[in-house]
Amino acid sequence: MRISELTERKTTRRATQNFDSEGRRIYQEFEYDLPYKADFPNSERQRECAKIIDIIPLFLIFLFIFKQTLFLSFLFSIPTVIVVGSITETIYGITLGKKFFKMVVIDDFGNFPNFSKSLKRNFLCLSNFHPSFSEYTTKNVAFGTQTFFRTDLSMNMNNKLCTTYIVKEKQLLEIKSY
Repeated sequence: MRISELTERKTTRRATQNFDSEGRRIYQEFEYDLPYKADFPNSERQRECAKIIDIIPLFLIFLFIFKQTLFLSFLFSIPTVIVVGSITETIYGITLGKKFFKMVVIDDFGNFPNFSKSLKRNFLCLSNFHPSFSEYTTKNVAFGTQTFFRTDLSMNMNNKLCTTYIVKEKQLLEIKSY
């Protein structure tokens, strides 16, 4: 079965306007089939850090072994991390950074993606770093109400276009049991 077709049954309770003989409110239960949520909390930040962990060793190799400048080392490490990441995701489902955060890349059937799909998703990662700006307000006793601006980098477009998912290793067992 495809991950995009998986559903989870959720039950919610809603209060009615009726009360029982002892004065307690009567609740009505509703059941819904919701799409399976393959992402996990804080996935955006972990994916960004995993990408940085992937690029650092290659950057250092170009800098110290191949004696390139900082700029060229960084520039050469980008396509290299795309190709090396595609190979390791095809064989093992992970990269160095993903292994550190215990994440796995899978396709819609729960298998590791093939090389062309993995290469496509890693290449799309370059255009994936588009920022989304949001404003949030906090209240506390010492400073009163404060408004801050937050910039988040979205990293979901490549997975949506390639129908791949990044899940935690423990989620992989849950997905395969469906």
